[in-house]
Amino acid sequence: MTDPVAPVTHAVEAIQVSDMPAVYFNEAVGSDETGQGTEAAPFATAVGAMTARGAQIQLFTKKADADGYEPLSASGVKKAKKLYEMAQKKKQKAAENASQEAERAAQEQKKLEESKKITLAPPEGAPAPKRIKIVAGVQHRDTRVKVCGWVHRLRVQKDRMFLILRDGTGFLQCVLQGRLTQTYDALTLTLESSVEMYGVIQALPEGKTAPDHHEMVVDYWECVGKAPGGDEAITNRVSENADPSILADLRHLVLRGETASSVLRVRAAVLQAFRDEFASTGMLEVTPPCMVQTQVEGGSTLFAFDYYGEKAYLTQSSQLYLETCLPALGDVYCVQESFRAEKSHTRRHLSEYTHLEIELAFVSFDDLLSHIEQDICGVVDRLLRVDKIRALIETLNPGFQPPKRPFLRLNYKDAIQYLNEHGILNEDGEPHKIGDDIAEAAERKMTDQMGVPILLHSFPRELKAFYMKRVPGNEAFTESVDLLMPGVGEIVGGSMRMKNHAELLEAYKREGIDPSPYYWYTDQRRYGTCEHGGYGLGVERLLAWLTNRWTVRECSLFPRWTGHCTP
Repeated sequence: MTDPVAPVTHAVEAIQVSDMPAVYFNEAVGSDETGQGTEAAPFATAVGAMTARGAQIQLFTKKADADGYEPLSASGVKKAKKLYEMAQKKKQKAAENASQEAERAAQEQKKLEESKKITLAPPEGAPAPKRIKIVAGVQHRDTRVKVCGWVHRLRVQKDRMFLILRDGTGFLQCVLQGRLTQTYDALTLTLESSVEMYGVIQALPEGKTAPDHHEMVVDYWECVGKAPGGDEAITNRVSENADPSILADLRHLVLRGETASSVLRVRAAVLQAFRDEFASTGMLEVTPPCMVQTQVEGGSTLFAFDYYGEKAYLTQSSQLYLETCLPALGDVYCVQESFRAEKSHTRRHLSEYTHLEIELAFVSFDDLLSHIEQDICGVVDRLLRVDKIRALIETLNPGFQPPKRPFLRLNYKDAIQYLNEHGILNEDGEPHKIGDDIAEAAERKMTDQMGVPILLHSFPRELKAFYMKRVPGNEAFTESVDLLMPGVGEIVGGSMRMKNHAELLEAYKREGIDPSPYYWYTDQRRYGTCEHGGYGLGVERLLAWLTNRWTVRECSLFPRWTGHCTP
């Protein structure tokens, strides 16, 4: 028997459906942004239609192959309602979050306004502080001190602030509590802000860590210069993954990072170690000029400029001037900037670099090679004897091991043979031959394969400077040497110098050099000549090897290379 009520129920449902407005959507041509829900201007989706008109609507859609619109299926309506409800909940949650955020912002603003009323003053009766550098913190524990520096790290708790202060001599953890954390400066403090801290440095209990195992309990402080926050905060401008060109332009900020500053600290220690090493053997430091009118390493890499109407150059090397010092001062060295105008973009080239050069009198070629080996090893030994420098090197270059002596002495001819035996081709993709100038890539590959320092020596004279002494009995080659280090390649270039006056004049002629500007250099062969030689070391290249840096640009304070002369 048929239930008489059922038809009535269906009739009611039909009436309810027919009472709801008809809304059209078409995924192919509709738009949820500009649609009106009509056949002429449909929405794109069912959810878009419900978002605009509510859930109580009749949905009509048009399939791609259909002529007209037809009602959306029951399952389609159900799915659309579910997605619509999810979207509404998400919208409601977002509105709640926005309201809460607005409330928090209002509370923060109120807190900031109230903080401006809070002022600080040194504690009454406190002893006058002694101004110290962070490096002297251990010696001044348990006494009231004043320390100035920059906020390196910052951590804020509910009623306490921990900040790591940096002043260039070290790092100091400072603890601020209570009223000290409630001022406007405290609430808006940013990284790299400069501050003055007053308080007592106390040793930490066992189990807690901080630089030098102590912290300053601050009783008064002042913000001297607040650094920007937000988009201009240093962490937004300088990041580890930033484009290298951006980091180069922001080098002045990059230097504040621990890695960059550590490299520069090692650099300073390297220069001091060389000075100590040379002083221990009686060598004297001199300061040759940087503005010259002679070339040393070929005219193609000279930076020329007008010098009161005459042509002059930025020096490529101080070697010629060092040679003039030998009769007066004995063995000498200099730490000077040199300039090379070669348009090279490799990771080991700079247009301006720190050139450490030495010149030795009354030495043989073998003496020179031994001197280079001793200088490098002696400097590394001195660095590793200083705990702080050793720690920096080990942090920058984990697993670093000092070079072992004796260095491998490899004749140029044997190097050509090694390259060919190991399939290392020249720049033209062909086997190397005697006379080739071994390219950087091939040289580095050979050095990395051998894995030891190499004194590569006795290059063909065509590849070397005019002043280099010829190998006795084999005039086609020179008593010249490059020191190659794994991971970097060449860091030292040196040679014995011609001692014979006539031979030097012939070298000028062969190279097409006018000898007249070199009169002062030529005189060294006339007024008491002797066997002498020397070398030049690129400080940035040595640092790149020592600290495992990818490029020498990381080893210069403000590096200069082709097309880059800022900041």
